[in-house]
Amino acid sequence: MQIGRDAMEREGRQGRRGPFVWFWIAAAVAVWPMGCSQNTGQPTVPPGTPSIRVLLLESQQQVSVSASTPPTVRVGPGATAHRLNFPPNVSVPVSLTPAGWQVGTALLGTGEMLLEPATDGSVRIGRCIYHGRYRFVPVAPNKFDVVNELDLESYLKGVLPAELYPTWHEEAYKAQAIVARTYALYESRTAGLSRHFDVYGDVRSQAYGGLNVETAKSREATDATTGIVVAYGSPGHETIFKAYFSSCCGGISQSAYDAFGDPNIAPLVDQNRGPACAESTKFNWGPILIPKAEITRRVRAWGAWKKAPEKDIGPISRIEIHQLSRFGRPIGFYVTDARGMRYSLTAEQFREAVNTDAGAGVKLPSSFCKPIDDGPNIRFSDGHGYGHGVGMCQWCAQHQATHGWNDEAIVLTAFPGAKLVRAY
Repeated sequence: MQIGRDAMEREGRQGRRGPFVWFWIAAAVAVWPMGCSQNTGQPTVPPGTPSIRVLLLESQQQVSVSASTPPTVRVGPGATAHRLNFPPNVSVPVSLTPAGWQVGTALLGTGEMLLEPATDGSVRIGRCIYHGRYRFVPVAPNKFDVVNELDLESYLKGVLPAELYPTWHEEAYKAQAIVARTYALYESRTAGLSRHFDVYGDVRSQAYGGLNVETAKSREATDATTGIVVAYGSPGHETIFKAYFSSCCGGISQSAYDAFGDPNIAPLVDQNRGPACAESTKFNWGPILIPKAEITRRVRAWGAWKKAPEKDIGPISRIEIHQLSRFGRPIGFYVTDARGMRYSLTAEQFREAVNTDAGAGVKLPSSFCKPIDDGPNIRFSDGHGYGHGVGMCQWCAQHQATHGWNDEAIVLTAFPGAKLVRAY
């Protein structure tokens, strides 16, 4: 995903949103034994608020950890908690060795390691601070992931300012809170069941900056919509769905079915939204030029990553649109190589392939464009939008908010046929 009150009012607005819904879906460190760990600084959260597991860092060999107050640690299931005598606010290296975890000079054994801050926000991972606690999960003999485990509402307070501009309207912030909450819950009930985290901490899920980026606006928007999600189904049987959002739809959104092969449900259909997001600098873009040789390299890299036939594509000779949506947005491309071999990609597969391993090179802002043969290059013209264009358009939400729409109207327009309900 990309970028961008008063208690009586809050209770009244939540009352219109329906009933609760149940989902189907290198310093020396001493180690001191202790009893059950206490976290007296944990923020108060509403009863029933679920937790979320956020993948912060992947396949690390070493990370730096510091703490203002000594945290506690457990290694392996059922292990006793120990207090780590961290030097205050001094970075301590954490690594996974053949003998197990090494924190500073202390060896702590093998298995998953749980690091529990003494007070909320007292532990820093690298330069970042987050609510909750941290799981260090071995993923290879000497590599590990770092997962932040915290309550969903605290997570959202670090998502909103990472997804939206600080000057944007509070109603756009509240709409984003509802959609981001729904997305995170859905992922935890589906993809999260088969892995050691629920969501990525970046745009593969939704951007997350933790305590470092929280603002008064992000906290207020989260608190004003606590527990509210968007759901779809017959009355009394609503379920959450994967509530996508992207930066700018370019005037025409894309259905989740066309983009990702998701179920073709009413809230995730394509829409002609007109110029609502025209204030974005990416509403119109291009032309941009990318050499055919470079596109070939990227598509091969994408094919290798996906274990797809495109890994063996020959030098690309032409690219053409082969299917349009009912509103004229491309939803499929043909890529033909010099041997005459033609590969069919969905619009989002195509955008992902062209942007794979691009580094600092030119990238496609969206798949809503027209490829034109230009000798040794492909010229992408008539470009519109930024991101996949599915679900809620953030720039549309901002435009609507500044024109008097409230969060409920913004969300329900983005997801037709859905309704807002209370999850907890």
